[in-house]
Amino acid sequence: MRQFLVVGHDAPTTADVSLDDLPGTGRLDLLARAVVAALLRSHGVRSDARVHVVLADEYTLVVDGATVRHLRPDERSTAARVRDALDARDEAVGAMPAEPSPGVELYRGGLEPALSRAAADASEVFVLDEDGDPAVDVAPPENPLFVLSDHQDLASSDREAAAEYEPRALSLGPVALHADQAITVAHNWLDTDGFARY
Repeated sequence: MRQFLVVGHDAPTTADVSLDDLPGTGRLDLLARAVVAALLRSHGVRSDARVHVVLADEYTLVVDGATVRHLRPDERSTAARVRDALDARDEAVGAMPAEPSPGVELYRGGLEPALSRAAADASEVFVLDEDGDPAVDVAPPENPLFVLSDHQDLASSDREAAAEYEPRALSLGPVALHADQAITVAHNWLDTDGFARY
């Protein structure tokens, strides 16, 4: 299982989401692209992937590639899935999530409980960092969890929360990437492990 945990610092926490202004709605455009990059491939869904999107440290959206249905590659329809999940937020009680559609869950709570849930299924936790160990020098693990941020850097409190899981700082290359691009490169790093030729 490959997992990606994306921290959305300014993400919306209510269903008052404008699908006509996704960048102005807490950079929901970027978060929607991250979900798509984590779960979709050409003509299919990555059934071995799961993405956790922390929404302003209040809620966490979890989308599971093994069970999600009708996920499309465009930002608008994916943002609508986020909006629908937030519309069901009253159904999330304690540790029990709201389940607005197959493969989509919305939990109350931000980064710390999201890390706890995701790390339980991970063999190794990576924090994506430009100054981390180069991915080309690291053997890809079987069940990685990648922690990354939206258009802002991870805050010191985010790093402190992740530190409990003894993450390894990992660099995907010398050029800074958007979150969705970083997810795509991470997938490629895992997909090509042991691949002899292109």
